Amino acid sequence: MSITDLDTARPVKANGPAPVLLTVEEAATCLRVGRTTCFALIRSGELESLLIGGLRRVPADAPAAYLARRRAERQAA
Repeated sequence: MSITDLDTARPVKANGPAPVLLTVEEAATCLRVGRTTCFALIRSGELESLLIGGLRRVPADAPAAYLARRRAERQAA
């Protein structure tokens, strides 16, 4: 079971270090969106991800970076 560190918007494991890569589901949980929405953000290039073998992974800092960009865009508008 993991909880979310709201300062970094990434899951923190109760026993052990924070992961470097997140599954799409974990990234969706961090962003409080659904899995389909998270895949749409990845497909559009708004959320960074990479393919390892056949597995799609999201860098742990990517959800926070996405949020920071969205906030900056909103403030600039």
